[in-house]
Amino acid sequence: MYFFRKKNSNRPSNFNLRAMHAINALAIIMFLGGIIYKLIDWFILK
Repeated sequence: MYFFRKKNSNRPSNFNLRAMHAINALAIIMFLGGIIYKLIDWFILK
């Protein structure tokens, strides 16, 4: 599987790829934060 591969030292480290992964991680964190906020809003702050 892709997730369990070792790092390939021959592949160059690309800034665009690192920026894409950082933006993707930020988007996932914001999405989960929004879901948690809505769940708290619906069930606790009625």
